[in-house]
Amino acid sequence: MKKIKLLFSIVLFGLIANSCATEELVYSIPKTKNSNQLSKIYTGFPETFESGSKTSYVAADVTLPTGIWNLNDALIGTLSGDRKNGAKSIRIRNTGTVTMKFNSINGASSVSVLHAKYGTDASSSWELWYSINSGSSWTKTGGTITTSSSTLQTATFPMMINGNVRFEIRKISGGTNRINIDDITIDDNNVSVGGVFPETYESGSKTSYTPAAVTLSTGSWYFDNALIGTSASDAKSGTQSARIIDTGKITMQFDVTTGASSVDIKHATYGTDDSSTWELWYSNNSGSSWTQTGSSITTSSTTLQTATFPMIVQGNIRFEIRKITGTAIRINIDDFSITAYNGTGGSGTGGVDGDHIAMGNPSGATTDITNENNYLMEKVQYKLSYNRSKATANWVSWHLDPSWTGAAPRQDDFRADTTLPSSWYQVGSTSYSGSGFDRGHDCPSADRTSSVADNSETFLMTNMIPQAPVNNRQTWANLEAYGRTLVSQGNEVYIIMGCYGVGGTGSAGSANTINNGNITVPSNIWKVLVVLTQGTNDVDRVTTSTRVIAVNTPNINTTGAWGTYRTSVDAIEAATGYDLLSNLSTSIQSTIEATVDNGPTK
Repeated sequence: MKKIKLLFSIVLFGLIANSCATEELVYSIPKTKNSNQLSKIYTGFPETFESGSKTSYVAADVTLPTGIWNLNDALIGTLSGDRKNGAKSIRIRNTGTVTMKFNSINGASSVSVLHAKYGTDASSSWELWYSINSGSSWTKTGGTITTSSSTLQTATFPMMINGNVRFEIRKISGGTNRINIDDITIDDNNVSVGGVFPETYESGSKTSYTPAAVTLSTGSWYFDNALIGTSASDAKSGTQSARIIDTGKITMQFDVTTGASSVDIKHATYGTDDSSTWELWYSNNSGSSWTQTGSSITTSSTTLQTATFPMIVQGNIRFEIRKITGTAIRINIDDFSITAYNGTGGSGTGGVDGDHIAMGNPSGATTDITNENNYLMEKVQYKLSYNRSKATANWVSWHLDPSWTGAAPRQDDFRADTTLPSSWYQVGSTSYSGSGFDRGHDCPSADRTSSVADNSETFLMTNMIPQAPVNNRQTWANLEAYGRTLVSQGNEVYIIMGCYGVGGTGSAGSANTINNGNITVPSNIWKVLVVLTQGTNDVDRVTTSTRVIAVNTPNINTTGAWGTYRTSVDAIEAATGYDLLSNLSTSIQSTIEATVDNGPTK
């Protein structure tokens, strides 16, 4: 069984399902009158605008259930041309604004807004801005939204904000064309702790597939294209179970603080429906980003089966089930069980066996999307620090033992990584074409052959760097093969690979960037391998005698035996500024990081 560590945290609102995943910044506009109104805890969200009245576009305050809002070149519309979820919605024209004049004191993990064109008006655009200082300054969050539909659509803005926050909608284009805004929802960071698992779905009631939250015995869950089934055709271990249709999902809106060592979920087809497929996802940044855990599950039995997802997770965690195939086909989900984490880490600052960064997080990468040039991305197969400015990873780290190798063929399905924030540039499969540089893997395809899914994940472009072809196909290919040879000899290896600098030489000559300047070509490519005999308590087993191989090559189109490029970890740290093996004790680090390997190369 693969040993993996999954760190979790989840969106307080399942509306992220339809998200325009967006980037958050910090904003600034002049303070308006009354903007220093005292912070308040509000309970009226979503703000539906049903209780207010404002019939003129003249700037004025309106008192609504959530608090006081300022509407500038905006009114509360009640006409047949107003698109609304009820009897009223906001209507904005020109470059109007809708501004909260109160704070949410619990921050925000996401905001969702319904929007549509008014009547037969043409398209126009708007933005969401936020303030964390009661309106003294403002920052745009996410991308610009173009409203082009005459029916209400949902725009979702994932974010990670703590403490006081307020929001403002700014219409920025379209002139006299008008847009409607309705049902503004703020998912705050007032984290709740879940109740006792398993969740049996026996205590809730939801009879329609319309998205809505349901209070269950463990806490609040968000059901999107899902309901609580009670019919004879619903497969269930009691009188009720969750039923999901199309590409629906069910999302925990609370954290479990005990971590998880595994998750068990019962599943079956509904009635006589055909098979369909679903996945389990997790988030560790309040829903700003999500990562799949384990493999996709195909539900084909009419009786409940148990899907088990082994993991090693510490701290807060929440989950989301996503049905990914089967239009109009339904599945039942029941008895969602989380087994608490009860393991122990290694010495130093942590480290769990099999965790891809058990030896340390070299750059202190985080999953905060504002940390755009050191953004932690956690795949089941590897973890990486992504650099938005360079459009490559700073480093990729992975664990290699026999469980990761098998007979799965090379997939060659190079593709953009759509788990990046959607406002970020995404490198595509052809972005390196004609550049003279290979799409060089960080985590190699051949290190992930236990399943087609594992191999496919190595072809995400976030796992690629522009690499000189000879350097990639000879020097590095030989080093990668040697790493697998070590595993075949009874070892397991913790591997970190990265790049730094600007400017390399490929088959078409030298270049600092490719793809119209979007992708930086590195000057150097490095790798560190920590070699252990197969066993447990991996971090604790690293000693001053542990073999550590450090290699640093120039990114040039010439060949050379990888052994000739051996260096020390200290030297790579000096070049990059990273702390590569930070989970080891400082006394061990001081010895093994200063040593240049002189062991065999074949």
